[in-house]
Amino acid sequence: MEILPDHVHLLLDVDPRAGINVVVGTIKGFTSHELRDEFPWLKKRLPTLWTRSKFISTVGAVTLDGVQQYIENQKGV
Repeated sequence: MEILPDHVHLLLDVDPRAGINVVVGTIKGFTSHELRDEFPWLKKRLPTLWTRSKFISTVGAVTLDGVQQYIENQKGV
């Protein structure tokens, strides 16, 4: 995981039968619920915590190290 000011990178190993879109939606829903419980003022200031957008990519011919290096390099962008 890499947390940047305007987005989060997650490197996940997901069972294809689960569906990555469902997994990402579940993570966004859970984190929104937890953050709003911990910081109640978020409910008043933001109608939604996360946008509905997401970028999902699969890793095929790239090594795990290559993906981790890409995420690490995003800090400077």
